[in-house]
Amino acid sequence: MSNFTNDAFGAGHDHIFLGAAHADNERRTWMVIALCSAMMVAEIVGGSLFGSLALVADGLHMSTHAGAMLIAALAYTYARRHATDSRFVFGTGKLGDLAGFTSAIVLAMIALLIGYEAVSRFFSPVPIHFGQAIPIAVVGLLVNLASVWLLSGDHHGHSHGHSHGHSHGHGHEGEHGHDDEVQRVFGTAGVFAVSIFEDGVPPVFRITPETANSKLTSDSVSVVTIRPDGTRQTFAFAERNGYLESKEDIPEPHAFRAVVRLPDGEHEIEFEEHDHGHDDAHDAASRDHNIRAAYVHVIADAAVSVLAIIGLVLARAFGWLWMDPLAGVVGALVIANWSWGLMRDTGGILLDMNPDRRMAENVRHVIEDNGDTVLDLHLWRVGPGHMSAIVSVVTHEAQRNPDFYHAALKRFRGLSHVTVEINPTRAAAY
Repeated sequence: MSNFTNDAFGAGHDHIFLGAAHADNERRTWMVIALCSAMMVAEIVGGSLFGSLALVADGLHMSTHAGAMLIAALAYTYARRHATDSRFVFGTGKLGDLAGFTSAIVLAMIALLIGYEAVSRFFSPVPIHFGQAIPIAVVGLLVNLASVWLLSGDHHGHSHGHSHGHSHGHGHEGEHGHDDEVQRVFGTAGVFAVSIFEDGVPPVFRITPETANSKLTSDSVSVVTIRPDGTRQTFAFAERNGYLESKEDIPEPHAFRAVVRLPDGEHEIEFEEHDHGHDDAHDAASRDHNIRAAYVHVIADAAVSVLAIIGLVLARAFGWLWMDPLAGVVGALVIANWSWGLMRDTGGILLDMNPDRRMAENVRHVIEDNGDTVLDLHLWRVGPGHMSAIVSVVTHEAQRNPDFYHAALKRFRGLSHVTVEINPTRAAAY
């Protein structure tokens, strides 16, 4: 007997999984295209009027720069206009990753061309017109810096509305992060670190043994918080891999006394509220790779301009003509490295690789802490800051329907679409 549903929460049934900064990034990208296009026209017209072949060549180079930006801009525009198109089963949120992958290939080709040209100049040096080349390189650098400034508002892909929160002890299992948010309890069974932890879910307590052979069971531990207004809340715990984690979330603010009940008695500690920045634990899941690709392109171009200026200045000052092609080789290697990183990240998303294994682990814990068993679990990214999940559950409770699991999983920020398959046991079915 099976109960299957594909009801979603978070983004709703319209399947709009665009990044929270989609409109702003689209606007920024078109602004960079306008800047590069204006510079391109000025250089080509000016070079033609004044007979400067170098200026015309740089203008043509600027056209490739604008073309690369056009990939990102068109992806934003198309994704926005077709966000509600039912033909896209999971929306158009991954179109930016496709554009980012395409841009990564373009960057790789540019790296190869620069590297080939640089190596050929080692063996066949060409005369350099320093009077023209250096000013053009400086102008190109200024345009690239302006482009970097225009794109830098959200190039890391912080998905506002999905990635904000408190960084209470981010890290791997058992790590506590900031020492000022970890309190230690000294009991007869050993020393235990009590921390407030958040990694993709609302804050929870974690209790981790810090001495050898120290071990606690979930039924022998509880925490009672006492807030300044006298409000009390009791937290039960579940056993994890080497530590205990509270089943209940910790409400804001995180300023309270906490009574930790261990087998040897009660221990009182105190937590103070701290100012916290962005939650970066889910950068991989929330990063906008389209704006990242555009940003990497202009940064790469700026880096090449800087290396070119250095090479040209040294070549003119000391007669080191080999410095110019050497700068080209270094620039090609830098661009190739950035291209590979972008290709790897976007390719993984296009192949539905799970970018947030910790969230998958936490989803499994939430369901199994309620006494059920997870038969199958798949998580993948459908857009910047949006994850989708398919969960197959075995339950002994006949009254548990898909809404029960949707409510339990609403705690996960960025989990925008959930499909639940319920498999009641024979006892539950009757």
